[in-house]
Amino acid sequence: MAAVQWRSRGRNYDAELQRCRPEAALVEFGDYHPLKPIMVTDTKTRRGARKGSTSSSSSSSSSAPADPLSSMLDGTDPLSMFAAASATEAPAMTHSSSTGDLGRKRREKEEEAVGLDFEHWSSKRGEILARFTTTEKLSINLFMGSDRGKALSPGSSAVSEKVRTRLEELDDLEEGSQRELLNLSQQDYANRIEELNQSLKEAWASDQKVKALKIVIQCSKLLSDTSVIQFYPSKFVLITDILDTFGRLVYDRIWTMCSDPRPLPDGFTVEDVNDTAKETCLNWFFKIASIRELLPRLYVEAAILKCNRFLNKSGIQETLPRLTAMIRGIGDPLVAAYTRAYLCRVGMEVAPHLKDSLNRNFFDLLGTFRQISAESVQNQLVLQRVEVPEYLTLYSPAINWILQCIAYRAPEPLLTEMMERCKTLGNNALLLNSVMRAFRPEFVAARATDFISMIKECDESGFPKHLLFGSLGRSLACADPPESERLTILNEAWKVITKVRSPQDYVNCAEIWVEFTCRHFTKREVNTVLADIIKHMTPDRAFEDAYPQLQSVIRKILTYLHDFSVLFSMERFLPFLDMFQKDSVRVEVCKSIMEVFIRHQVELTRDPVILNAMLHICKTMHDSVNALTLEDEKRSLALLIIGFIRMVSFGRDFEQQLSFCVEARATFCNLEPVLVQLIHTVNQLAMETLRVMRGSHSRKTAAFVRACAAYSFITIPSLSSIFSRLSLYLLSGQVALANQCLSQSDAFLQAAVSVLPEVPRSISVEGKLRSSESFLLDFINNFLATLLVVPDHPEHGVLYLVRGLLNMVQDYTWEDNSDAKVRVYVSALPVLAAMSQETYLYSIPKVDSNETLYGGDPKFLSEINKLCETLIGQILDHLKALGRDEQNPRRQGALAFSLFGVLLAHGDLRNNKLSQLAVNLWNLSHKHGFCETRISVRTLEFIKHQAQQPDMAHLSDTVQRLALQSRT
Repeated sequence: MAAVQWRSRGRNYDAELQRCRPEAALVEFGDYHPLKPIMVTDTKTRRGARKGSTSSSSSSSSSAPADPLSSMLDGTDPLSMFAAASATEAPAMTHSSSTGDLGRKRREKEEEAVGLDFEHWSSKRGEILARFTTTEKLSINLFMGSDRGKALSPGSSAVSEKVRTRLEELDDLEEGSQRELLNLSQQDYANRIEELNQSLKEAWASDQKVKALKIVIQCSKLLSDTSVIQFYPSKFVLITDILDTFGRLVYDRIWTMCSDPRPLPDGFTVEDVNDTAKETCLNWFFKIASIRELLPRLYVEAAILKCNRFLNKSGIQETLPRLTAMIRGIGDPLVAAYTRAYLCRVGMEVAPHLKDSLNRNFFDLLGTFRQISAESVQNQLVLQRVEVPEYLTLYSPAINWILQCIAYRAPEPLLTEMMERCKTLGNNALLLNSVMRAFRPEFVAARATDFISMIKECDESGFPKHLLFGSLGRSLACADPPESERLTILNEAWKVITKVRSPQDYVNCAEIWVEFTCRHFTKREVNTVLADIIKHMTPDRAFEDAYPQLQSVIRKILTYLHDFSVLFSMERFLPFLDMFQKDSVRVEVCKSIMEVFIRHQVELTRDPVILNAMLHICKTMHDSVNALTLEDEKRSLALLIIGFIRMVSFGRDFEQQLSFCVEARATFCNLEPVLVQLIHTVNQLAMETLRVMRGSHSRKTAAFVRACAAYSFITIPSLSSIFSRLSLYLLSGQVALANQCLSQSDAFLQAAVSVLPEVPRSISVEGKLRSSESFLLDFINNFLATLLVVPDHPEHGVLYLVRGLLNMVQDYTWEDNSDAKVRVYVSALPVLAAMSQETYLYSIPKVDSNETLYGGDPKFLSEINKLCETLIGQILDHLKALGRDEQNPRRQGALAFSLFGVLLAHGDLRNNKLSQLAVNLWNLSHKHGFCETRISVRTLEFIKHQAQQPDMAHLSDTVQRLALQSRT
């Protein structure tokens, strides 16, 4: 290929734009609209059609084309197709899997019988286990299996012998077939109970039903042990899990026996149960009836109470009162209370409509309150060193559950009746507490004043009043009392709360009532509450043990107070935040405040109260960052601070806005995303100044935008991300140029060029190393597009920025076997061609680009042409090098076609050498058959279309020499 003499073709951008615009065409809309659905009507066969014809025609009410989205669905939507597929697969299920699924669905339906608004026992389980703990050592009796009776051959013994053998097996448990484990920690005890639960399942799976029953009896006996009384509620939870498992296994076993060959319906009756299932069920009840001790017999029968459905229609209705009466034989009031709770729990699952039994259970429980003051109970408390208030709290889960069952969907008059019974018992605090927790908050809130009067009359020594006010506060947080009573309620409650001496008890109660205060009162009352909390929690640094409660106070305040000018104007809010001295907790609190601020602060703010407080909070978050902070945590903190910065606006006071950004830069210097946002904010500030001045700066505003440029120029070098620096240098240079700050713009662009050699060959993207070439090429293309409107510096020669960029590209260490450098050269040719035009494609108002500075000076055009020829020479040399390497025909063809496109669009092909070069590049790109035929055809069509233009007729000769070659 001979040396090329480059000459850019002249462009008339306005005329080209007009030619590219589509031709306007009149459209007769009528009823047609592109978004209107197509209406299709079926036309039935004409009356005169021949017999046997089944043809029909469809006529569309519109001539519009079919909707492409609807046609893709082919008349059906994917969800319907999935549903149909699952329906066709359903009959293929095996009988065992269908039985299991039916059993599961049956249990789910029965659980829903009490409604979704009922709080199930499972939701209380974790709370009880976490609340009732002990450091005392525990003991447990483990079952030792027996092999007696396994030698009997089936059919060789009489029925009576079989029954006697099983009764003897049950007696084994009471004759010493157990091993006692002592000195167990609470966790060890829980692990042992879980082992028993697994042993029960394994025994059942291996058809050792008697062994399974023995395990359940043994576990039930553990509930009579109150030697570590503080742990009793948690022990109840663990052991009743085993009872529930046993009851479910027995019920499912009998239900399965009835489900062959057809599964039982959900609403089955006794008549649907076969004789074998009935006999098996009756056998289980006989086994349980033979248990000698009252407590295990009660618990185990309650566990399989549901099985009465297989025997008798009214079996459950008859059994519940009997079991309720049997509980009266239990001497320990705590054990009796939890036994009643379990019976209520089972009763709510199997017969929630039988409220009479629940009520009788509760009234019997009221009668046991007199036993609490009995000498035996008091001696036990002394022996275990348990105070009466602590002992009474052990009853709370049981009484709360019983009352919840009674109060579920109960009418409002029942609450009145319960309140009267409380008064009859001398306002028993334990009972009153459970009543307030069990009934609907709306009912309690309506009688809040009455409850306060009853709380006042309660005995302080038995059950602390602050706990009662805590329960009342929970109800008032969910429902509103009468408006006229609210202030009185708050005053009466706080009189009691503020006298609580224990900081932990105080903050537990105060945290509840903060929500009531925020819901119904102003910042004055909230500020008073905060002051009282600070007063109680500051001595002896008590706040260090109450961070969860103090965090809850903050969350509740933020839930109701979204006006941050009001929030930060409260005198005690910031001092309240100062109590969070633990770094991790303080940062979490600050993050929660920032999240609410970003979510609810709709209007931009310049309020000094808000700004000072938020800067303090953001600085707290920023200062928590250290070398060990995770990147995700840094990103999270930066996003919150950025959200705050975006909400700050000083209106037309641009200098104050810039001062704020200067202060923020000093405050948040360790979080790079925040610095990036500040630079964007300052650039936006400069552009807003230009808009306000309508493109013509005064001396004052010109100095201001130069100050903005200086801010960015100083801040960008502190960024560690090389591509952040490059993009911000370019963006800030563009902003400076738009504001007619030419020297500042030059400084930014020169800085960008000087930084380019530092770009690494690979960068980390989302934790993975990727080549940086694609990012670098994108940046360079944007940079070149900007250089079109940047005027040359009078002291630095023609096209000094373009030359500097290309020299950097020449010296940069590119990847091996990479065409990136040559692709930059190809990208530079259109920019240089655009610079040689009399009128540029785009310009910046009030900035004289090179088109004005040089005015088409031949020397300037000659410099451009020389530079283009040099670049083309470099590209051609690279193409020759690729041609020598037989491994790279595809790369050579792609690069040749790319250069051909540039020559076609920007070169003057009237020049014979340039035209010949274009033909040679076309042939080279098609030489090995890697060029897309479709693209080649469209390119030829474009050239033919261009050749029809008056000033492009010379392309007709060129297109004759361009031949299509099929792929080999």
